[in-house]
Amino acid sequence: MKIQGVPITHPDKILFPEIGLSKIEMVNYYKRVAKYMIPYLKNRPLTLHRFPDGVNKQGFYQKNAADYFPDFIKTVQIKTEEGENTQIVCNNKKSLVYLANQGTIGFHIWLSRTDKLRKPDKVVFDLDPSKDSFKKLKEGVKIIKAFMAKQGKECNVMTSGKKGIHIWYRIRRTTTFEDLRPKIKQYAEELEKLHPEIFTTAIRKNKRNGKIFIDYLRNFYAQTSVCPYSLRPTKNAGIAMPLSWSELDDIPASDHFNVKNIDKRLKFK
Repeated sequence: MKIQGVPITHPDKILFPEIGLSKIEMVNYYKRVAKYMIPYLKNRPLTLHRFPDGVNKQGFYQKNAADYFPDFIKTVQIKTEEGENTQIVCNNKKSLVYLANQGTIGFHIWLSRTDKLRKPDKVVFDLDPSKDSFKKLKEGVKIIKAFMAKQGKECNVMTSGKKGIHIWYRIRRTTTFEDLRPKIKQYAEELEKLHPEIFTTAIRKNKRNGKIFIDYLRNFYAQTSVCPYSLRPTKNAGIAMPLSWSELDDIPASDHFNVKNIDKRLKFK
């Protein structure tokens, strides 16, 4: 069995036992969603979150391209403190299908592109509720949207597919991560100061006291954020779903969109 010319191994293997989702069904999901997902993946180094034996077994993160990856899988050389990594890039549907066949459930992308690795083109705030209150989380997102509008930033919103929400905005690729980070930290700390009952920047969970954690630390060289339309290793195969602002009020949970209801929303042809 082949999809996009890629041989699919163990197509009937169940990767999400609670909903009975097989590898072939997951690969087909990524094939169908590729036209939406590739623009977010293109020319960005990737970290793969792989679960070859399914989400109920131990998974692992993979940054380096494996020696056995075929030539059509593009790579980029990444300078690190230890030397260099050969990191994966996914620019087309065939590559996406191949990586999904490797048991990749989650795709995590850099905030910069391969031609300017040290200069991001987006800023992401990952909002993590300490308590499972999605209503409070949505209120916090709207506060951040309004705050960033005063800074001249037009924000986008996405469910994480698990418990959180990402709010992000585009920037010109003129500033390095190192130069940008103090400003991003200042935004987060100012939000915490303005709304101390809602937000916290405390990294340790036992210091958050039920508040929404504003994770600004992803905005750094070699850090990643989950790619829009990526599946997550949850029981119901939640999807990191970009939303319009008008949709936010109607979403009951961050994992509301999943492989069972995604076709209706996107109206695949």
